[in-house]
Amino acid sequence: MSLSLYLQVFTSRRIATVTLLGFSSGLPLALTSGTLQAWMAVDGVDIRTIGIFALVGLPYTVKFLWSPIMDRFVPPLLGRRRGWMIITQIALILGIAAMAFNSPKQAPLLIAAFALTVAFSSASQDIVVDAYRTDVLREKERGAGAAVFVMGYRIAMLVSGALALILSDNIGWHNTYLLMAGLMSIGVISAFFGPEPEEKIIPPRSLQEAIWGPLKDYFSRRSAVMLLILIILYKLGDAYAGSLTTAFLIKGVGFTPTDVGTINKGLGLVSLIVGAMFGGALMARLGLFKSLLFFGALQAVSNLSFIVLAWIGKSYGMLIFAVAFENLSGGMGTSAFVALLMSMCNQRYSATQYALLSSLAALGRIFIAPTSGFIVSAIGWPAFFFITTLAALPGLGLLWWMRKEIAASI
Repeated sequence: MSLSLYLQVFTSRRIATVTLLGFSSGLPLALTSGTLQAWMAVDGVDIRTIGIFALVGLPYTVKFLWSPIMDRFVPPLLGRRRGWMIITQIALILGIAAMAFNSPKQAPLLIAAFALTVAFSSASQDIVVDAYRTDVLREKERGAGAAVFVMGYRIAMLVSGALALILSDNIGWHNTYLLMAGLMSIGVISAFFGPEPEEKIIPPRSLQEAIWGPLKDYFSRRSAVMLLILIILYKLGDAYAGSLTTAFLIKGVGFTPTDVGTINKGLGLVSLIVGAMFGGALMARLGLFKSLLFFGALQAVSNLSFIVLAWIGKSYGMLIFAVAFENLSGGMGTSAFVALLMSMCNQRYSATQYALLSSLAALGRIFIAPTSGFIVSAIGWPAFFFITTLAALPGLGLLWWMRKEIAASI
């Protein structure tokens, strides 16, 4: 298959809409976390108060609790998915603008309330955007859809993170947050003009069905439990290595924060986007199972490059190679993994099922990441990264063992 045929999958109206929705989903996150922390620090807010503000991010971790409501009820305009997108995006514009007209130093409780509103609205937008992406993309477009979504999301995080910090020095925090509120109109426009799913989807008939229907539907499938275990294990090695990468580069090898910011964050972001785009295009030919296997193997091997860096020491050439390799393979793996999650969702319950599956995917990382520091202290950096490579093998082994079930069940 020629390159032009690979790239054709990226040219549809559905893919363009998903790209812009990726930007809309990624923009609010930093405004209630890193960027808000910077604003509070510059404003002279007490460090204990800044630490407590981490609780603002709670809605992102429990968003599956209200996802059945977004499956069950259909807004009066623009249908079940686009209607909810418009509602959440308008709430985001108002919430971010409200933050702009207040001060963390003078009105911390008001800022906390508005930040929590923004986080809740952002998590709700994520629910419905994930469901819309699952419903609207054709099977051959899922890899490309995942890729462009990741690209839009990461660019938006850069805009509301690094760019917002730069802007705050020039136009002030209030104007910066107003500008970010205005940029949310990109999501409103994309939701308004986005296409509807090609197949008519009947929503759950009751809230009870919206809550229990997704579970009954999923567990009625063959190998349902094993697929859940696969979701937990597939990105485990990649996430385990990533939990201490920045600390390793600074404390373990001796690079400066500027080196890490420029190469690990800057080059890493570009490499991740390129990997996601390339992986999404390649999936059109390889199919889901082969992509998961090939990209997953690359993710595992990429961790070994950090072992070489630990042996060599402070080498900029090796740093560039390791960061580029790890993020390229990670981006490719993410495209395949998101496509897997989409393929496991019944469109009738896609908001709830995707929210549950994506939360489950983070479970392994949450429980294994805290052990990383103890492992490094006990056996050192090279052995730690070797263990992260080994941590990827159970997921690949289970993937191979379930190759027929993956093709038949989803």
